[in-house]
Amino acid sequence: MLLHSRLNPQVLDHLTLDLYSSEFGLVAVSLSTGSRFKTKRWLSKFFDGVSIYEAELGHDLYMTQLLEYFNGRRRVFEFPVDLRGTDFQKEVWGAVSSIPFGQTASYKQIAELIGNPKASRAVGLANQRNPVPIVIPCHRVVGKNGSLTGYEGGLPLKRKLLSFEGSLRTTPAVQMQLF
Repeated sequence: MLLHSRLNPQVLDHLTLDLYSSEFGLVAVSLSTGSRFKTKRWLSKFFDGVSIYEAELGHDLYMTQLLEYFNGRRRVFEFPVDLRGTDFQKEVWGAVSSIPFGQTASYKQIAELIGNPKASRAVGLANQRNPVPIVIPCHRVVGKNGSLTGYEGGLPLKRKLLSFEGSLRTTPAVQMQLF
């Protein structure tokens, strides 16, 4: 059984989050109408045949912490996440999770952090399949020269999130020091 709820943080215009959880933790966050279809397809891959129910209770912890984040009162999430993906994807997502609020890292830096310096493109693909954006802050991953690159919610949302976190002007020279 999966639980579903919808959250509108009202801090960023037109952003509505769809949250999905299992008994073990948050499994997916959908950022936009386009990503809702992708999320449902992803859910069917990992939770085939599982019923999805609206969460009357059970999402309070996720919703509270996400609202605290969007209201500027939280920088780190402290709830369980039930990650589904390949070992490589989980390794990338773990590295992406280490990027602090207000900082960015390049795909190359993430590849180096996981010990595979030539895997920048594979890191990008793993990042693209991140099932819990914002919680695993894939919006903080930028191009080697600091340029904004693809984001599931679209580049305007990525720009808003980075601006909200104060890292929009981050250049490669002041990116996160991973080593």
